[in-house]
Amino acid sequence: MNYTYMVKCKDNTYYTGWTTDLERRIEAHNSGKGAKYTRGRRPVRLVYYESFETKEAAMRREWEIKQLNRKEKEKLEASQSRRG
Repeated sequence: MNYTYMVKCKDNTYYTGWTTDLERRIEAHNSGKGAKYTRGRRPVRLVYYESFETKEAAMRREWEIKQLNRKEKEKLEASQSRRG
């Protein structure tokens, strides 16, 4: 399974990425071994994710989310918390 995910950083900024293992990836971000962007903004908290059958679909959705403005990303975060 492939996942597109969004984390909220300590400074309240968002980071979006894709992975095949959500738990391991969030741990990597929080240990400083994730993306360069998140290293100085730890801890991060998973606030949104979607699953996809293919890497290509997950990467396409990652790109789409990265094009969203902050308000739209906040709506995604809110939709995930309602979803459970």
